[in-house]
Amino acid sequence: MTDTYDLVILGSGSTAFAAALTAQELGKTAVMTENRTIGGTCVNRGCLPSKNLIEAAKLVHDARNPRYPGLTPCEVKVNFRELVAQKDEVIRVYREKKYDSLVGGRFGIEEGDVRFLDARTVEVGGKRLTGQAFLVATGSRPVVPDIPGLDAVPYLTSDLLTHGEAMELTELPASLLIVGGGYIALELGQMFARFGTRVTIVDRNPQLLARGYEPQVGRAIGAILIEEGIEVLTRATVERVQPGAGGIMATARVGDAVREVRAERLLVATGRRPNTDGIGLEAVGIAVNERGEVVVNEQLRTNLPHVFAAGDVIGTQHRSQMATPVGARQGKIAGHNALGGEARRFDGRVIPRAIFTDPQIGIVGVTEAEAVAAGHRCWCTTLPIDLVPRAGAIRDTRGIIKMVAGRDTDEVLGVSMVSEAAAEVIHEAAMALRFRARIGDYVDLLHVYPTMAEALKVAAIARTKDPRKLSCCAD
Repeated sequence: MTDTYDLVILGSGSTAFAAALTAQELGKTAVMTENRTIGGTCVNRGCLPSKNLIEAAKLVHDARNPRYPGLTPCEVKVNFRELVAQKDEVIRVYREKKYDSLVGGRFGIEEGDVRFLDARTVEVGGKRLTGQAFLVATGSRPVVPDIPGLDAVPYLTSDLLTHGEAMELTELPASLLIVGGGYIALELGQMFARFGTRVTIVDRNPQLLARGYEPQVGRAIGAILIEEGIEVLTRATVERVQPGAGGIMATARVGDAVREVRAERLLVATGRRPNTDGIGLEAVGIAVNERGEVVVNEQLRTNLPHVFAAGDVIGTQHRSQMATPVGARQGKIAGHNALGGEARRFDGRVIPRAIFTDPQIGIVGVTEAEAVAAGHRCWCTTLPIDLVPRAGAIRDTRGIIKMVAGRDTDEVLGVSMVSEAAAEVIHEAAMALRFRARIGDYVDLLHVYPTMAEALKVAAIARTKDPRKLSCCAD
């Protein structure tokens, strides 16, 4: 049996839904496929469950460590299994409202593994689907590094917060070894440490967040995590893992020394890779690069004119990033280009990002190194957050802000921030970058006092003045 649609979408995450909804708006039919749980990574295994539990861990930490004299520390009892249960309920409700309830009408979903049979046909769950156009939106999965012994020990990946699957962690481990020093390792490491787990992070790089971030960001958040009691081993490589008493034992080379690290559980957080293998792309001639990413042009079209790809499966092409809102934007563009009128392009010049550690990390634009590599003469400044009045008022002066601008043009090219509410503040910088604002625009904008957003104005003022010698409203 073969069903025919205007658009056949491989996947059912945010990218797929954006494309399906676009097809529906255009009066076309669409079908999605899914081999796990409708909604993909973000709602089931990534953004939503992690941010839910990260906030719970912050409540526990703040109760134990009140920032204000006059407040007595108190111990909050942690029932991890109950926390996981409420997290699952949040996911269930959200998925029902934002995903399940939308299916029907002009688009549906087929469950099972999907694979191209030919350039116009895929098979899923024993059923054949043909289409006028196709979108590959199968997302990504955790990278599993080639560590000797890893295949002989139980280990977790970032999917440990999944809902209703075998990997879901429901018992709080007494100790946790995390391999990797990226955003997943930092968010989950701090979360588990605050719940009471003894956490060790092992990263082969000289500092945390070594790739794609300002070095000041990695140093700032690394110092904060260490202060909270997390053991951070940098320039460290796990050479072998094996079963150990009460869990696992890892042999790590730290600089010139060899060290044994024991923990109850092991979490591998060494990045993500696109889900492009096993779906028949090569068999029908859809080009994939050396990183396994589907090769697309700026219109998100593959080398087969009727096949598009979007979301995590295209990696960082055209300044893309593996992030839910990026995938949703691309899904809408791909759906329009596959079925609509004049072709649209994806523009990844301005994509704000956030890491939900505490304090948060907000980033938009380019780093100093990237700006220099692109040929800019840079003016850059890095300032401590304690220069921002709001930070002092709420007694949380942890963090930094760095601004990168063109020395000759004063156009702001990038902002990185480690601070309370950085994930919110970074949107002001993103809007400014979108309209190519200059340093003077940040200075001239009146900011509410006292807010963390004033950090942007304080950094901009440093172009011409010493921000340490300003009155309260930074003018």
